[in-house]
Amino acid sequence: MENNIKDKNQNVAANVTEEAVLNTEAKAEKEEKEVKAAAETVEKPAVNDYKLKKGIIGGKAANRIINVLLVLGCLTILFPLYMTVIIAFKQPTEMTNDVAGALAFPSSWSFDNFREAMRVTDFWHSLGNSFLLTGVTVVICILLHSVAGYVIGRKMAKHSVFKISYFYIVSGMFVPFAVLMMPLIKQTAQLGIANRVGVIVLYVVFFMPMNMMLYTSYLKNIPIALEEAAYVDGATAWQTFWKIIFPNMKPMHATVAVLTAMSTWNDVMTPLVIMSGTDQNTLPLAQLNFQTQFGTNYNLAFASYLLALLPIMLFYVICQKQIINGVVNGAVK
Repeated sequence: MENNIKDKNQNVAANVTEEAVLNTEAKAEKEEKEVKAAAETVEKPAVNDYKLKKGIIGGKAANRIINVLLVLGCLTILFPLYMTVIIAFKQPTEMTNDVAGALAFPSSWSFDNFREAMRVTDFWHSLGNSFLLTGVTVVICILLHSVAGYVIGRKMAKHSVFKISYFYIVSGMFVPFAVLMMPLIKQTAQLGIANRVGVIVLYVVFFMPMNMMLYTSYLKNIPIALEEAAYVDGATAWQTFWKIIFPNMKPMHATVAVLTAMSTWNDVMTPLVIMSGTDQNTLPLAQLNFQTQFGTNYNLAFASYLLALLPIMLFYVICQKQIINGVVNGAVK
């Protein structure tokens, strides 16, 4: 009996000892984990601070590089404009070959060069021709190219014929004007449109690839649900386009208008080869009078360039907000 009691006591003591050992090991492991966790929490802020500092330093370096590039880009634009303004107000006697003389301000600011440039280029007549060609071209391009872009843009996903037509039209951007120049001269002469009408027709054809791409890209931002709702209400396809789609494409109309106007306004080759021998000069054509076989009158030429720059710059400023919206919306689906 006594032996049984002793054995039980020994077993109980052994169990207590084992439990004590296990508790001691568990506490040790728990303390070790707490120490590791504390060490990690101490090290992590240091690592995060290092990464943060590294990111800040890298961001500042990238910002400096971008700022330098922006300054260089501004200089490449502002410096020629500065030279144009300075030379336009200078007298021919003030033109020198050294850099300091070229960059110096004129001794007296005079508008004589502008008056003479207007007389030599027959400014008001040439300006009227440029306005006529540019205005009519812009209106026709917006009307025709928007319709064509709408039809092809909505159908090209379902019918391969429209997709092939789209790529065929857009491929026209890669055809240089020099390849088309001689055939165009002959064809316009045979058709009797070697005048302003022929130039407008050619402009509408030349700008169609770019405008088509812009309009079809912009149509992705206009939900088809609007057209389906109009069809349910009984509207025809023609009414749907002019009353719903056409007004919603206002930003792209502004973009197309400015791009077309700038290209038409500054173009020299097309009026030169089509309207040569007529008195229907545009401003770029009239400005060729300043370049002769023996030299160029830079003072009058630059004054005339500034006069020609003002209308198109004013037009761009008016449409600038719509242009930015059109480019952004047309580039993102």
